[in-house]
Amino acid sequence: MMPIVSSPYPLLFKPVYRDYLWGGNRIASQFSRENTPSPCAESWEVSAHPDGMSIVENGPLAGKSLEELGKEQGEALFGNHCENGRFPLLIKIIDAKSRLSVQVHPDEEAAEQYGGEAKTEMWYILDAPADGFVCAGLKPGVGPRIFHDAIIDKKVPSLLRTVKVVPGKSVFIPGGLVHAICEGCLILEVQQNSNTTYRVYDWDRTGTDGKPRLLHLRQAAEVIDWHAPELDLQTPIPMKASAASNKREKILRCDFFTLEKYVLAEAEPFQPDGSSFRVVFVSEGSVTISWAGGEISVPHGRSCLIPAHMPPYTILPADAATIITVEA
Repeated sequence: MMPIVSSPYPLLFKPVYRDYLWGGNRIASQFSRENTPSPCAESWEVSAHPDGMSIVENGPLAGKSLEELGKEQGEALFGNHCENGRFPLLIKIIDAKSRLSVQVHPDEEAAEQYGGEAKTEMWYILDAPADGFVCAGLKPGVGPRIFHDAIIDKKVPSLLRTVKVVPGKSVFIPGGLVHAICEGCLILEVQQNSNTTYRVYDWDRTGTDGKPRLLHLRQAAEVIDWHAPELDLQTPIPMKASAASNKREKILRCDFFTLEKYVLAEAEPFQPDGSSFRVVFVSEGSVTISWAGGEISVPHGRSCLIPAHMPPYTILPADAATIITVEA
């Protein structure tokens, strides 16, 4: 193992963009991004997945990949939640101009039995139309036979549970749950470090080549959880912030990640205990992260990774700001 950098600092990464056909242009327009593709469906903000590797763009570690850093620094960077120095999550912004395919990902048990990478995820709703919704799970009583017949008869939409969404709330999507993000939703997605997706229905549309997009019916049938619980929109739970004028909420906690929201009116101090990294996404305004070794500005719509062994630091808003934090 190479020597650990003696002075850890918050890491900014070059976004990795995806131009899937259902994407729009809000990642560029709302977050002042340049050089995005058109359409721009996803921005992989923090990723150590080989399909879209994050590269550091600031400080002495600029040019290094997140995979390299994990191998070099391990626990100092990620804390106690990384196996073999591998960053355990993948954090994205998703802009759904049109709806995504109906799909499913394996959970831990299914991935071990059938292959692929386990993927539990959550969607924090950044923006949505007044009638915005997502599909999350199947209606009661739907089993393999009914679902199979619906695929043949092109009646899958009639079997899907829909959940109305509003900005500031979230939807939890465990592995095995059939789901789809629908048109108009701008989402911060936090997921396990996986790029395994099994497409089961694609609204009868064609790809850029004029042909129907590939479906993965056999694999999907193997990993769908036919007894998945009904999951609804989750409302953040108020918590106590360190600074009196700030507001703090728990968005979601599961076996793989924890998300919190801070509405900042003044500097909020953080005291890392070394157990986990923290990713900060600036959903509104902009912030400055200050520590004994320096400071860094993080603008609206950007993400940074704060190492587990970071010294104490504060996050100071410019006027006012809202941040979403992610820990393992």
